Amino acid sequence: MKNNILLVEDDPNFGSVLKNYLELNEYNVSLSTDGFAGYERFITGKYDICILDVMMPRKDGFTLAKEIREKDQQVPIIFLTAKTMKEDMLAGFQSGADDYITKPFDSEVLLYKLKAIIKRSVDKSHDTSQKEFNIGQFHFNHDHRTIKTNDDSQKLSPKEADLLKLLCIYKNELLPRQKALKEIWGDDNYFNARSMDVFITKLRKYLKQDPSIDIINIHGKGFRLIDNAGA
Repeated sequence: MKNNILLVEDDPNFGSVLKNYLELNEYNVSLSTDGFAGYERFITGKYDICILDVMMPRKDGFTLAKEIREKDQQVPIIFLTAKTMKEDMLAGFQSGADDYITKPFDSEVLLYKLKAIIKRSVDKSHDTSQKEFNIGQFHFNHDHRTIKTNDDSQKLSPKEADLLKLLCIYKNELLPRQKALKEIWGDDNYFNARSMDVFITKLRKYLKQDPSIDIINIHGKGFRLIDNAGA
């Protein structure tokens, strides 16, 4: 699944080049050329990260960032700017930025920063304190290690329960293989990976009576718990 980027840049040539570059690297990009248009696009869309120019007509990037923060405290914001003064950088961070990149910049560095910031944002956004989940026709209680329907109850092993909890937290999203291995098995080595595959198979068996649920393998990346009933 591609991440969605809001790019607000008043230089149409640079904005178009950057938009095309990011799209070539598997991002969906919405481009606006001033702060007013950028804000309108933000409140009507859903974005994983915002990249904002600072010096723009009608509404500058710092003002736009503050308005975005009033609507959404979590969405990451990166400033792209030619302003290199320390005071400008501080103003950027004070307005809610996660990073501040000065022009000209290395495009590969921008990609690295995007991936790192989005990953941190995703990790923060998943509430790991939740103990009970509804999945299709099932009710899963992590502490009791049970999945129940009206007619049946299945007791899970500790690792089965921990793995199902992570899948539920990431429901309909990608649960990275490495994250599950490190959190539950403590190491992402080959043998633990094979063990996790066995546990995934067991969980599929427990959940198979509800056709709206599936655990799909995203090759080389991880697993996705699909809940079509609760999507």
